[in-house]
Formats: sequence, C-alpha cells, structure tokens
Amino acid sequence: MYLGIDIGTSGVKALLVDGSERIVATATSPLEVSRPHEGWSEQNPEDWWAATLAAVDAIRTEAPAALAEVAGIGLSGQMHGATLLGEGDAVLRPCILWNDGRSAAECREMEAACPDLHAVAGNLAMPGFTAPKLLWVRRHEPEVFARIRRVLLPKAYVRLRLTGEAVEEMSDAAGTLWLDVGRRDWSDALLAATGLDRGAMPRLVEGTDPSGTLRAELASRWGMRRAPVVAGGGGDNAATAVGLGAVHPGDAFVSLGTSGVLWATTGRFAPNPAAAVHAFCHAVPGMWHQMGVILSAASALGWWAQVAGRTEGDLLAELPDRPAAPSGALFLPYLSGERTPHNDASARGAFLGLAHGMGRPEMTQAVLEGVAFAVRDALDALRAAGTEIRSADVVGGGSRSRTWIAILASVLDLPLNRLAAGEVGAALGAARLGRLAATGEAPSAVCLPPERVETIEPDPALSDAYSHRLARYRALYPAIQGALS
Repeated sequence: MYLGIDIGTSGVKALLVDGSERIVATATSPLEVSRPHEGWSEQNPEDWWAATLAAVDAIRTEAPAALAEVAGIGLSGQMHGATLLGEGDAVLRPCILWNDGRSAAECREMEAACPDLHAVAGNLAMPGFTAPKLLWVRRHEPEVFARIRRVLLPKAYVRLRLTGEAVEEMSDAAGTLWLDVGRRDWSDALLAATGLDRGAMPRLVEGTDPSGTLRAELASRWGMRRAPVVAGGGGDNAATAVGLGAVHPGDAFVSLGTSGVLWATTGRFAPNPAAAVHAFCHAVPGMWHQMGVILSAASALGWWAQVAGRTEGDLLAELPDRPAAPSGALFLPYLSGERTPHNDASARGAFLGLAHGMGRPEMTQAVLEGVAFAVRDALDALRAAGTEIRSADVVGGGSRSRTWIAILASVLDLPLNRLAAGEVGAALGAARLGRLAATGEAPSAVCLPPERVETIEPDPALSDAYSHRLARYRALYPAIQGALS
C-alpha cells in the first residue's frame, strides 16, 4: 500500500492505493486562503498540518487494514510558498503563497542584482516565486527576517512535521529562484542576493528518493505496522506529470484547473525566460520540464458562470460538442494577471466585439476560446525554447468538457487525449513517488499513462479560422493594457 498526500491551496487530499494502483480510499480536508490586503495571499502552515492529520485520520476510519500496510508515503504540494521558521522551527508569520503579488518591486531588484539569474535559475523573477518574497520581508518586516533560521516550501513543512527532517526535492526547489536548475543544487550567489545562505535551506533529494521515515507516534496513530519511508515527492505539476506517466522527453499535458498549465517533459535544462516559460527540474532523476502557465483557466469559466447567474454545466450545455465557427466575441482571460508570455501581474481581462445579436452561448464560447488562445501563447513560447509537442493529454476540471477540448485541439492544432479519469491528480503522482522510494523500482516501470478514452483531432477548417482570430487576440493585450494603465 502507498499513500499520497497533496497539500493544495484549497485543501489537503490523501489518496491510498494498492500495488495495482487501485484506489482504496481518499479523503480531503479543506483549507482557506487569507487576503489581508489587495494582491496578498497567505495561509497559516499549522492549517496544512491540521488538514493533513484530518485527511489521513479519515483514511484510517475508511480503510484501517489497508492503511496499516503502507510502505511508502509521497508528498506533493502547492509551489513557491515562503514558510519562514525561527528557533525551534517556530512559524514566524503566515506563509506567503504562490499567487501573492506583493513583491513586484523586489523582482526588479533581484533581476538587477543577479545578472546570471536567467541562466542559473532558468526563469524570470516573478512575484509568485519564493526568493522575491524574502526580499519583501527583509524590507517590510525586518524584525521577522532577522529571526529566520529556515525557509521551507509548503510540502517541506508538512514533511518536517511528518518526519522531523528538513528536506526538499528538485522540482519544488526549482520554483524558488534559489536553485541552479541545470546542476540541481542550491546557488550560493542567488541565496546571497536575498540575504540567505545554505544554512537556511533544506537538504535536497530527488523526488523518487527517501527523505526520511514517518515519526513513530504518527505511525502508531494511524495503525501502521511499520514506519513507512517518506519520498522526496514533487511540486503539484510535477507530481501530476508522474501520475500521468509524463516522465519521458516529449510527454506533454494541458491542465485546465484554476490556473492553466502546458507541460512538456524534457531530457535537458532548456529555459526560455524571455517568454516567461518556466524551466524546472522534474520530480524524477535526470529529467527536467518546461511549463507555460496562465493564471486563469477553469476559474475564468467559473467567473463567467457567476456573472451570468448560471452553473458552469448549464453554460456548457448550451454549446455544441464542436463549434462550427469561432465566436464573434473575443475574451482576454487575464482576470488575475498573466505569466506566460507576458509576465504581467497587472494585466486584466476583457470582452471585445460584443453586438446586439450575441447571447450567452457566444460569450461562453468566447471564454473557452480565450483560455485556448492563452494556452496557444504558451505552446509557441515552448516551441521557441526548442520543444516540439506532437500531442497532449488534458486534465483538470475543464477536461470534463468535450467542447472545450475540441476548441483547444483546433486552436493548438494538436491531437488531444481525453482520459478515463480526467482529474488524475497530484496525489496519485505522490503515491507513485512514495512507492518508488520504498521499492527502488525504475520510474518507467511504475509511471505508466492512464487509459485514454478518446483522441480529439483538430478540425482543419476551424484551425484555419482560429489562426486568424489568434492574430486579433494577440493584438488586444498591448492595446487593452495601454488603455487601462
């Protein structure tokens, strides 16, 4: 038996699987986000721990005999969060999360101070990353900064509570801007630029390696026959890739979750920071990946549903399985700013081209197309970094809509695969990493792709029409943002 624990933003999910990867039990414990000021996003690390205990306790209630046989635990989690610990690992302040935008000025400061930043870290300095958050704390909360003894990412904090070990793995560490991503080691120069050194960093392991063993009192609490090994694990997207079997160069997926991700596994470190492509280590040894990230994907449809006074399902039911033509309206999905390719936290969304004859279905279709155009921007940014994607799986809540996948396939001009379980999540990938740490098996033997129930091919006529719409879509960003600034 293997247990995956995913520390997400909205909740902690625990997933128990057997040796055949049959799901034995699942449980989720919710989390809340605090936004004390506009643009801020924080959580209390103690809440992650309480939610972890609650989720695994629920698994024990549902499947005590199976939980007793767990041999390996894997962790996945939201990336980039700055968890600041002082003496005795006391939490010094709420964790500053991945979607917190307060440190834009500190990003500019870090870019100016570190001329080799892009080559070493493989990424632009963005407010979402961890390092600029520390510069913000040093400037605005100097008394807190002076007490820092250790900086951990969210899942590393949970690992500390599970095992007593301060350890991080490569995929999550790559999202801090402190890692030399090509060398898979901390960068002394980047740490020094934020007033830190290796002493404040956790020990690094690969995601498939053991990082410690579960504390005896927790093994007893959960009725486990022996204290299981805890794997290095993976950041949320890397763990999702492990769950999808995307562990070979060329493997790709699109995630239509709250945010949107276009992932490509690479066999080398291949950054393209000029287009805001993320180039990170994978959670499996010897592999890296690129990501184009858009900040509003399924959340854009959720926003429109709220405005329209309908459920998302109601809106999608008004559309055909495959549109005959693009919507007459255009939608910019920059409701929370944008990463790839603009790196603009102040970017904002818009509807364009509205007319009296348009109704709710045309606007819903425009929202789906706007997100698809944003993913196309990410695809072209990855191509500029030398990565060619020939097909991709689609996961996340948006993958439940065949219409959206059909639109996306024609916009990207790529075949896209619908999965039997479209919401394959990071918790499954975490459980797989726990298994690899416990058994020493090769990732290629365990990380197999899920069942694909359908491949949706691009419609040539629609792809051609969308290529013309794409040019208009891309012209809107500079025009609209200039009008709003």
